[in-house]
Amino acid sequence: MGRIIKWLFILVILGGIALVGYAYVGPFFGADFSPPQTEIRTPVELDAQ
Repeated sequence: MGRIIKWLFILVILGGIALVGYAYVGPFFGADFSPPQTEIRTPVELDAQ
């Protein structure tokens, strides 16, 4: 049981390192992580007296 937990812990650590590495290296390989940039205008009515 201890071995399984140890291996799961190691896999989680390696997965985290791989995710961070992909976040840094991904744009060099064509992965675009930026959100689409669009302007949104919404009219607002103020109930001032």
